[in-house]
Amino acid sequence: MASISARRLAKELREIQADGCPVGITLLEANDFVKWLFTIEVMGESQYQGEVYTLQFRFDPQYPISSPAVQFVVTEGKEAPIHPHVYSNGHICASILGNEWSPVLSVVAVCVTLQSMLASCKKKERPVDNDRYVRNAPENPKKTLFHYDDDTV
Repeated sequence: MASISARRLAKELREIQADGCPVGITLLEANDFVKWLFTIEVMGESQYQGEVYTLQFRFDPQYPISSPAVQFVVTEGKEAPIHPHVYSNGHICASILGNEWSPVLSVVAVCVTLQSMLASCKKKERPVDNDRYVRNAPENPKKTLFHYDDDTV
């Protein structure tokens, strides 16, 4: 019998395959129920116009009760968006990935929220504690206890 997590992810994948993703979001890889990759591009005029970023979702067996581990993929020649809530290692400080996670949220809803977060950014800058955080960050961003002091994200 499939786990709740596998059943939920299979349902989400069927919906993506049937309906597609919203504009600017593309599913790159969903070969299993452990890791999925998407690209997101902010549509319209914004600080990030024309830029495309890759998002990685990692799921544990408690998904959707627990949030996925979501981060921007950082590789040679590809950095995370420069944003006040995105660290240079790709970790994202967003309350919906932490204390405001809800099982009603889907993977696509998270992508849309992050796309909107980028679109509404007024100034490209890293979080003030970027260097310290990146030096000491756990591999899994879910193991970070972020302090959410800005409700606009």
